Amino acid sequence: MPILYIVGTPIGNLEDITFRASRILSEVSLVAAEDTRVTRRLLSHLDIHPRITSFHQHNWQSKLEGVLAQLVDGDVALVTDAGMPGISDPGSELVNAAAESGFRVEVVPGPSAVTSALALSGFSGDAFHFLGFLPRRRKDRQVALQQAGTSTVPLILFESPHRMRATLADLETVLGDRQLAVCREMTKIHEEVFRGTASEALEYFSSPRGEVVLVVEGCIVQNDVRPQTVDSEGQPFDVSSRLASLRRDGVRAKDAVAQVAEITGLPKNMVYQAWIDLGARPDIRLQ
Repeated sequence: MPILYIVGTPIGNLEDITFRASRILSEVSLVAAEDTRVTRRLLSHLDIHPRITSFHQHNWQSKLEGVLAQLVDGDVALVTDAGMPGISDPGSELVNAAAESGFRVEVVPGPSAVTSALALSGFSGDAFHFLGFLPRRRKDRQVALQQAGTSTVPLILFESPHRMRATLADLETVLGDRQLAVCREMTKIHEEVFRGTASEALEYFSSPRGEVVLVVEGCIVQNDVRPQTVDSEGQPFDVSSRLASLRRDGVRAKDAVAQVAEITGLPKNMVYQAWIDLGARPDIRLQ
């Protein structure tokens, strides 16, 4: 049975293409590419010339049936401009449709901007929280960072150069001076890694250029005290202190948790755990 191959491609340096990816691209009957111009440059570098068609977020609905029809007659490779299809890139629709239609789907692993940036950052790679591209609106970005900011593992996010300073400002507002790494133009000639805080990065990057991946230090939780977050206005808000105050005032757990969750946007189960933790803290007076 014909196979749909999900093929990882270089994120910058064309020499990072794998032997298997090169062979697959030379053998398939069709390559479905996010941008045919970008993919043709890669194929020309490899000196292979398969048939190629565009398949991206703006045309996938009109192209889907045609690509599936090609799968009936032969193997198809799905590629994006850089990295793995479906990871903050188009392709998941074709993968799902092919699998539901009974075709085999295989992955051909390749370079990843996510894991490359995490390795460069120096933060622990045991686990991470991937945010992809943050929302365009400032308020929505801050809410997304607020919700992710309680995670104790590194946060990884993509950003375009013209929005990077705005995102760094939001990181400083919401998460404070956490350590971060700005990984720019990875595997390319002008690759650069900046390590410091959001405020320091704002001073350093006056006019950011190139593709950027940000890796932000996870929240450090000490003595099981829930981290400080921010309210809907972006002002600092200490969850434990507010819960302790409500508890001293005789507010029921359910009502206190609902109130704090509404103010902060934190999940109710996380706020409730903070409420439970108060009972184990000798520094919190509940009477």
